Amino acid sequence: MKTFSSSLLPILAAALLTHSASHAEIAVKSGEKIAFLGDSITQGGWSNPAGYVRLVIAGLEANGVHAEPVPAGISGHKSDQMLARLDKDVLSKKPQWMTLSCGVNDVWHGPRGVPLDEAMAKSGTYDDKVATRGTYKKNITAIIDQAVAAGVKPVMLTATVIHENLNSNENALLAPYNNFLRQLAREKGVPMADLYAMFETRLKAENKPNVKVLTSDGVHMNTEGNKLMATGVLKAFGLNEAELDKAKASWSALETAAVEFTKKQAEARAKAAAEKAKGKPAPNKK
Repeated sequence: MKTFSSSLLPILAAALLTHSASHAEIAVKSGEKIAFLGDSITQGGWSNPAGYVRLVIAGLEANGVHAEPVPAGISGHKSDQMLARLDKDVLSKKPQWMTLSCGVNDVWHGPRGVPLDEAMAKSGTYDDKVATRGTYKKNITAIIDQAVAAGVKPVMLTATVIHENLNSNENALLAPYNNFLRQLAREKGVPMADLYAMFETRLKAENKPNVKVLTSDGVHMNTEGNKLMATGVLKAFGLNEAELDKAKASWSALETAAVEFTKKQAEARAKAAAEKAKGKPAPNKK
């Protein structure tokens, strides 16, 4: 009877792990709903034809998974506001999944933001309404717990950069918020897309301090930022490299539509600015 050399066991184990990973199933199934809870980054991820929400849905479809999106991003929202509307905008829609993108505004809004914990709330940094906003740790934990209790499987996203300068004061303030998200995901056994880490790696590799690589204004996504976010979310849903390649190949048509979308947005802004310069009120947005 033939026996394997002990020196071959690590190689065989690695091969089995690689085979297992490459054949892991995509967690989302056809017919399931995915709610995308977030702020303006998520709102833009749906309103932009090549926003990350649309790219995620297209990437799943390219791999034979036809999921229904439930857009739930609102510009300017922080963790307390997302918690307040969780039932109305997410749970009442009966999704099977929910991605949570929250943290940028909690930090970026400064005195009007949401402190990480009670110690930070008492630091004197915040305005007199801070008590009504609670703390980031309590708000996020409540969102995850309520989602799970309702049978919704959450996927947590670390907050993306605030300015593409990784050494900015805002990114330093954001770091403990993201560390908390990583810790909570481990404790709850919740899938995570560590988007901040992905952004950090990409920005360091590009090394273009005077160029907006992933955002249009330091916070909101450009085409590359949306693609990177979508890649992170799809990885969290279990797509392997071959499946990610299929997803990315499906994005070209959406990117073409996004170019026209961006052009029309720029034209509308220019027209509004011209009207304002003439003393005429800008047309109401519909």
